[in-house]
Amino acid sequence: MTSDPRSLRVPARSRSLFNSIKFFVFCHSLLQLAQLLVSGYMKSSISTIERRYGLSSQKSGLLASFNEVGNTILIIFVSFFGSRVHRPRYIGAGALLACLASLLMGVTHFMSEPYHYTKTSNEKSANLCQSESSVTTSSYNQTCLKQETPAQQGIYPMLLLGQLLLGVGAVPIQPFGISYIDDYASKRNSPLYLGILLAMTSIGPAFGFITGALMLRFYVDFDKVPKEEIELDTKDLRWVGAWWLGFLVASCLLFLTALPYLFFPRNMPKEVSQLPCDILSIFVQEDPEDIDPEPESKEQQQQTDTRQEPTLIQFLKSFPKIALRTLRNPIYLLVVLALVNLSALLSGLATFMAKFIEKQFSQSASFSTMMIGGVGIPMAVLGTVLGGALMRRFNLSVNGASKLCTIAILLCILTALPMLFLGCPTQNIAGVSNNSYDLLQCSSNCHCSEEAFNPVCGSDGMEFRSPCHAGCQSVETDNFSKVKYTECRCVGGLSFALPRSCGSGCEHLLLPFVILLGLTAFIAAFSQTPSCMMILREVPPEDKSFAVGVQYMLFRVLAFMPGPVLYGSVIDTTCILWGKKCGKQTSCQYYNLERFRSRFLGLQVVFVCGGLLCYLLTIVVLRKRDRYQESDYQMVNQKISENGKEKELIT
Repeated sequence: MTSDPRSLRVPARSRSLFNSIKFFVFCHSLLQLAQLLVSGYMKSSISTIERRYGLSSQKSGLLASFNEVGNTILIIFVSFFGSRVHRPRYIGAGALLACLASLLMGVTHFMSEPYHYTKTSNEKSANLCQSESSVTTSSYNQTCLKQETPAQQGIYPMLLLGQLLLGVGAVPIQPFGISYIDDYASKRNSPLYLGILLAMTSIGPAFGFITGALMLRFYVDFDKVPKEEIELDTKDLRWVGAWWLGFLVASCLLFLTALPYLFFPRNMPKEVSQLPCDILSIFVQEDPEDIDPEPESKEQQQQTDTRQEPTLIQFLKSFPKIALRTLRNPIYLLVVLALVNLSALLSGLATFMAKFIEKQFSQSASFSTMMIGGVGIPMAVLGTVLGGALMRRFNLSVNGASKLCTIAILLCILTALPMLFLGCPTQNIAGVSNNSYDLLQCSSNCHCSEEAFNPVCGSDGMEFRSPCHAGCQSVETDNFSKVKYTECRCVGGLSFALPRSCGSGCEHLLLPFVILLGLTAFIAAFSQTPSCMMILREVPPEDKSFAVGVQYMLFRVLAFMPGPVLYGSVIDTTCILWGKKCGKQTSCQYYNLERFRSRFLGLQVVFVCGGLLCYLLTIVVLRKRDRYQESDYQMVNQKISENGKEKELIT
């Protein structure tokens, strides 16, 4: 008989590709990328959805955080079911549910009436100062009746439902995927596989923001309105991008990445440590001789697992006890509270920082979103990686990790404080700014609509809500189809106005602000890896997985759910002019930029200071514990020496 090793590889080629843990890691990386792309895309489009459907920032913040509701309720049971279920199929089912949720949010666009705004060229006389009102009551009532249909009123609940289903679908994806990889990957390759998945958790939202920046350049109703009838550009305050398009794309990606999980087995052969770990080896199956032999049959292994694993009732009964025991650890509690502060900061900034850049520096929504996805998130990823590298390079203990976190957050405060002073005052708006209320008297006989919003910038630098509010009586169009309103009663100087916002005049401060923002994200991310290591080293081995689950549950309950709502409520307090449609309040049209900047970024500083306080307390607690341990050690040594002296005297 020949013992050629090549003959042993034939059965390996006949085995399915789905028996390879490397192929599972490859598929799971793509799935996490698609799933987190949806989450990042929602946050990148939140200000556009707010403008499209007339939502307040508080409502849009609730929408952004609503996916955490279903996730928080069900995440507890994931730690119980663990390997009891067919994990790949549950991951696939969760991905398909997330696909349905993304599709549901995108479909709401087709249920909506076309986007209505105060137009510039069509019905020009309706925008100008006239002695009699040109808006007919019948057309006004017809428009309002369309806005009050059941389909229109059900759009916001449908978006909430989509976010809820998205959170439920995401529950099994990461926990089951990590545990499945940890069970069947070799000890040598397992850290690399998990590192790839953690990288995808950061790259996914970045891709979501970049996708949002691309999609928001298209007009929201490009599928309903001919191109020649679209009068707005991306810099117009009335512009609404195609927010819904990214959800349809993400839904297709989720569907494609969910299909392979229907073919992965419940159990697969254990990977061995000697296998090379490169990309090409994903599609190369393991040799049968390299697979560790199973000491027991599958039936015997399942019987032993069922004996050792507690029932659901026992798990629910033991949950409060283990949670209290874990939270009584002062280091664990302080580090988790520090991370809760930083997570609340992250949730608010990820949701509304693009809106802040858009309003504060007079930028388009797509450009502002690109700044978050192209600068903020990559710098945070780099900081996280370097924080872990420092931990490994200097082999830091828990004391060293707490000092590193404290220094990082202290430097974060130093880079965040200057951002409070990078900004400009609110532009002069007639009827809104101080000492400008008299300007509206000149247009009191123009019968201007209270709901008109077509901002124009006067030749004297004063901004008006519409040409009618500026008292403009005629309009001119040049050879390049550029509109210019003339004979404006309320405009000083040359008495003309251009159809655009005057802006804040802060465009020159955008570059230093983005640099400080990226630097702050980079430094703050240094604390992520050391904090996780502190948690894992301070918790008993039998409680590690449970402690991590409690940690993420607290993140959702105390940070990710209330964070965007809190930030949105703070932003609403800075609004100085709310929009109106059909007699109802809609989204904010103008903000007090100084209040917006001080309250929005001031809340950021508050959360950073909260994290700094928790890390300082960890240093204090660790020092006290070290002193007690030293005193106990000295007492033990003293007793040993005394016992030794007594023995010498006796002898």
